[in-house]
This record gives sequence, C-alpha cells and structure tokens, in this order.
Amino acid sequence: MKKIRHTDSQILSILKQNEMGKSVPDLCREHGMSSACFYQWRSKYGGMDASLMKRMKELEEENRRLKKMYAEERLMGEIAREALEKKW
Repeated sequence: MKKIRHTDSQILSILKQNEMGKSVPDLCREHGMSSACFYQWRSKYGGMDASLMKRMKELEEENRRLKKMYAEERLMGEIAREALEKKW
C-alpha cells in the first residue's frame, strides 16, 4: 500500500476544514487518509499555526540529536570503565 506524505501546510488546512464544520469521514475520503491518522494529527497539531508547527519539528529534531549524542557518550563511558576494570 502506497504511503502518502502530507506537508505541514496540508495538515493544517485539513484540520482547519474540520474546525469549519466539514466531517471527518468526508475529509478522510477526500485526502486519502484514515480517520486514525486525522485524529493523531488533531491531537498533535490541534490549535497550532505554521510557525508553531515548524518550531515543534525543530525541537523534535534537536531532541533526537541530543538523545543520540547521550547514547554514544554513555557507550564510550561504558567501554572506558570496562577497560579500566580489566587487570593487565
């Protein structure tokens, strides 16, 4: 099954259409998505504008990088500790 990627502006416009009174099944049929996808977007992006959405994505990316850096440092510390504990 082909996965459709919607842009941030498309997601916001779909959510605004729903706020203006268009039903969820009609929106899902029109844009080729599931209702579960719509409700996930609404819980994640509901009430946001484009600038807030962009800022949230930047923060998520920064958080991902920091988690990766922490995991790498933790691994290096573990290797160093094991090396120090060995008897030569």
